[in-house]
Amino acid sequence: MTQKIIILDFGSQTTQLIGRRVRELDTFCEILPYNKFPMDDPSVIGVILSGSPYSVHDPEAFKVDLSQFVGRVPVLGICYGAQFISHTLGGKVEKADSREYGRANLETINLDNPLFKGFEKGSQVWMSHGDTITAIPSDFEVIGSTKDVKNAAFASTKQPIWAVQFHPEVFHTLQGTQLLKNFVVDICGSKQEWSAASFVETTVAELKAQLGDDRVILGLSGGVDSSVAAVLLNKAIGNRLTCIFVDHGMLRKNEFTQVMEDYKVLGLNVIGVDASEKFFSDLAGVTDPEQKRKIIGRDFVEVFNAEAKKITDAKWLGQGTIYPDRIESLNITGKVIKSHHNVGGLPKEMHLQLCEPLKWLFKDEVRRVGRQLGMPEHLITRHPFPGPGLAVRILGDITREKVQILQDADDIYIRGLREWGLYDQVWQAGAILLSTVRSVGVMGDERTYEHPVALRAVTSTDAMTADWAHLPYEFLAKVSNEIINKVRGVNRVCYDISSKPPATIEWE
Repeated sequence: MTQKIIILDFGSQTTQLIGRRVRELDTFCEILPYNKFPMDDPSVIGVILSGSPYSVHDPEAFKVDLSQFVGRVPVLGICYGAQFISHTLGGKVEKADSREYGRANLETINLDNPLFKGFEKGSQVWMSHGDTITAIPSDFEVIGSTKDVKNAAFASTKQPIWAVQFHPEVFHTLQGTQLLKNFVVDICGSKQEWSAASFVETTVAELKAQLGDDRVILGLSGGVDSSVAAVLLNKAIGNRLTCIFVDHGMLRKNEFTQVMEDYKVLGLNVIGVDASEKFFSDLAGVTDPEQKRKIIGRDFVEVFNAEAKKITDAKWLGQGTIYPDRIESLNITGKVIKSHHNVGGLPKEMHLQLCEPLKWLFKDEVRRVGRQLGMPEHLITRHPFPGPGLAVRILGDITREKVQILQDADDIYIRGLREWGLYDQVWQAGAILLSTVRSVGVMGDERTYEHPVALRAVTSTDAMTADWAHLPYEFLAKVSNEIINKVRGVNRVCYDISSKPPATIEWE
């Protein structure tokens, strides 16, 4: 039985980051809504309570019955989780005089407490909260304080409960990984058996048992997720897997041909379908970003379904859905940021069961599994690319002419990143065509009135948060010059220096 840490999500933006940090400790974890603790799961060895956008005093604040797990397994509360523990068990949480945000140092640390094993005095942590704990419950003791926060960390003297008001999962808490290791490995007793190799071995065996002699159809996108899913399924069931790669006409330049060649090398059985005429026709005149996504999603299902019906004995649909896709779909605040292209079930008319071999993996874990499977590095390190393709990187309506302009500009940009050795330093990069805007320029002795192109490149670990990549000025100057000189219809190039949040990685 695989050991498991449960992370109860109270709506924090960094909950997924906690999950990734736990996985980096070779320990399986599952992120669940705050009110979905699995009472009957004997594999749970510990519980982490996440942060939250709410105050514990808000009427709509998320609350959980601590008795479900306190006393059964060790518990760690982070930020809101710590405040909720204190508030629920008899401590006091009040509005801070000023919001406690940013770097701080643990001036006092109880190094004898197992949570702080290996810590250095004055260790830097990251605070981000508006409330503060002014009194801890009676059977707790303070184990860490900063200059401004007396109860920065505390622990029960009677039960295995720990709480910290800072965020150990973020980069700016310099010994945060050590703290999580102390909790997950030393306190909870993780055997650290979760790895790419163990995942491949276990998943292939599970797929063989699940699928038997059945045939599976899988929709390929050219991205790392669907490609790794295909190779895993191919390893399990061989030629009983049929892959379908739909070209909606908004892929990168020459991508359809290049990806088909890659799949041939991998030994996959792939059917390529050029359906660009249908997509361009249905997108004509549409400018709303969400409407574009819905049309492309609908058309993809129609084209894919028509092709899939030719494989009459198929019983399963394979998808490259990964764990962050499914966590975002829960969205406990009830707000949709943007629709996702591969989450939400199957069209009823397909009559297929769903098979998602990567559904427990984060993106970096998918890449590790790809390497374990011996896939080519250029496929594994491919930047994420939106399912609707360049349609959501063209502001305004979609035409073949605009797509070609963007393909040419994007090709110069991506090739440049590779040539300068910058591609693998960036999480995601691409060009955006501002087709709803025209800017004045001068080429030769003539005045031009053409479109600007924005270049986007971000650094990230999980796409939940991202910073703009600090690319060399010399590189940006060269790429800008080449795009303006070689791509007709573009006379200005800008570089997007927005972080996520508040911006998103894609423009639409």
